Amino acid sequence: MDLSWMAWTWQTALFFSLILLALILMTIWSIKAPQAPRRGILGIETTPGDRLFISLLGSAFICLGWLAAIGSPLWWALVVCVIYALAVFRWV
Repeated sequence: MDLSWMAWTWQTALFFSLILLALILMTIWSIKAPQAPRRGILGIETTPGDRLFISLLGSAFICLGWLAAIGSPLWWALVVCVIYALAVFRWV
């Protein structure tokens, strides 16, 4: 399979590996300790997997907005993304 069309750097591989690890850990967590969906500030029932998806999607938009407004590096955007993800898991 020719993957030369994408810039597979070690940073890209690490990023996707960490997302895969998060999905595996969330799956194991949900099997070991099933949780009932809860209703947060959005008014919809969400599970921890839903909140992970919402935080990943929101973090992508935060990083894209950061690149458009400020540019690189993205270290401070990463801090904003972590705070956003913590807020999502706490209140959504």
